[in-house]
Amino acid sequence: MTQGDNAIAGLYGDADGQDLAEQAVMPAPDGIPRAGSGDAGESGPAAAGSEAAGSEDGLPGLADLELEGEIAADYVEGLLDVADLDGDIDMDVEGDRALVSVVGATLDELVGPRGEVLEALQELTRLAVHRQTGARTRIMLDVGGYRQRRREELTAAGSAAADEVKRTGVAKKLMAMNPFERKVVHDAVAAAGLLSESEGEEPDRRVVVLPVVN
Repeated sequence: MTQGDNAIAGLYGDADGQDLAEQAVMPAPDGIPRAGSGDAGESGPAAAGSEAAGSEDGLPGLADLELEGEIAADYVEGLLDVADLDGDIDMDVEGDRALVSVVGATLDELVGPRGEVLEALQELTRLAVHRQTGARTRIMLDVGGYRQRRREELTAAGSAAADEVKRTGVAKKLMAMNPFERKVVHDAVAAAGLLSESEGEEPDRRVVVLPVVN
C-alpha cells in the first residue's frame, strides 16, 4: 500500500489494510437508513413513489444544498489533509442534490476497484453531513471525474443492452451494480424506449432490461 493508502485506512482503524469499501455497510447513527442503500434514485414504480413522497414533505432548498456541500467539502478536505493527499475541492448543486468533487489530481486510491472506495467515502461523507444537519442527504462525491467517465460507459452499455433486447425479444440481465450505476442504466434504457427493473439484493443487485410485451 502507498503512504496515502495507509493514511486513509488508518482514519478508520484499518491498520491491517482491510478494504475500506467494507465500511460502506456500517449502519447509520440513531437508526437513520443509509443514504446510499436500496434503490433510492433509481427508475421504476418504487422510485417514483419515493420521489412523490419526498415532494410532499418538501425537497431541500438551494441554501440547504449549499450548506450540505460546504459541510461535505470540509469533511473531505480533512480526509485529504490527514492522508497527505493533494486535490482541490469543487462544490455544485444539480437538481435536488449537492455535488462535491475532488479535482486537480490523480487519486486512484480514493476511487478503488469499480469505485468501491469512492462509494465508501461518499457514505461516510453523507453520515458526516447528517450528523451536522440532522437530515438525510443525497449528496454525491466524485474524485478525478470518475463518476462522469463511469456515467458515459454505463449509458453506452444501457443503450447497447436495449438494442439487443429489441433485436432478440429476450430480457437481458446485466452485471451487479451499485445504486448510482443502476440509475444511469435505467435512464439509458428508458431513453431507448424500453423498461427495466432491478432485482436481487446488495451487493449483487442488478438491472434487467425487459422486452416489449405485445
